[in-house]
Amino acid sequence: MKTLTFYFSLLSPWVYMAGPRLHELAAETGTRIVYRPIDLLRVFRETGGAPLAGLHPSRRAYRGVERTRWARHLGMPINDQPRHHPVDESLAACSVLAAERAGLPVWPLAQAILAGVWVRDLDISDPETLVRIADEAGYPGRELVAGGDAPSCRGLFEDHTREALANGIFGVPSFVIDGELFFGQDRLDFVRRALV
Repeated sequence: MKTLTFYFSLLSPWVYMAGPRLHELAAETGTRIVYRPIDLLRVFRETGGAPLAGLHPSRRAYRGVERTRWARHLGMPINDQPRHHPVDESLAACSVLAAERAGLPVWPLAQAILAGVWVRDLDISDPETLVRIADEAGYPGRELVAGGDAPSCRGLFEDHTREALANGIFGVPSFVIDGELFFGQDRLDFVRRALV
């Protein structure tokens, strides 16, 4: 069985669009996914990247075109101008880590949070919003958000971010298979080739 390490952020539209296809691919190939939510804004700061708001207007405009183009291509709804982006994603990421620690499936919750940003226009930095998203996805929301706010989960999120930086991660989604990095939701065909 192959293992794929998945570095992701709950702020990224590209992670939102990649998630379902990655998990279909993992199911088809019998691949085990190791989840690594990371602090994307810190990764940008430390690797010379820029958040969406920091891009030149021409780059920002084209990113919007690409988001809409890919969302249409994949048949996924998207709100191209979310009001609550970017926000501090740490509690949301730590709530996902709390779900993993509780033995619950990671990705349905992560995908619901991503849809909260990119479809439902929700503020994922707000604890009550996170409780509601988790509850609606069938998770014990209040328990996970409380667990996510614990120092141990916060520390794990920090550890994942440091690991990502040490492993050359500069953006998301990033996939590592046998030490080889694949960056971007549009690289999933190459990911497939590495898994079969």
